[in-house]
Amino acid sequence: LLSSPAFAGKADVIDVKVTIEAAGTYRFDVTIRSDDTGWEKYADRFEVLSPDGAVLGTRVLAHPHETEQPFTRELSGVAVPRHVKQVLLRAHDKVEGFGGREMTVPLP
Repeated sequence: LLSSPAFAGKADVIDVKVTIEAAGTYRFDVTIRSDDTGWEKYADRFEVLSPDGAVLGTRVLAHPHETEQPFTRELSGVAVPRHVKQVLLRAHDKVEGFGGREMTVPLP
């Protein structure tokens, strides 16, 4: 059996748009690609992390997206310390866990 290292069952972050909100917090529009098969296996959340690994925000994904791939969801109101100039975004699969494609993005 052959598998693609670029997409081997884990949830991949494939695009991120970052916006500064009026309150000085950030909004992240995150596009994820995953091989959701239904309630047993799907991308169930994504996280925004600081460079030192601290979780700054989490968006729980409450249902599978097997017929909507890739899909984009937002997370707003994320407070980021002033000294942080970039963040890491990663997605979690209910079965595979973390380990898919992550993206490091600069903050505007």
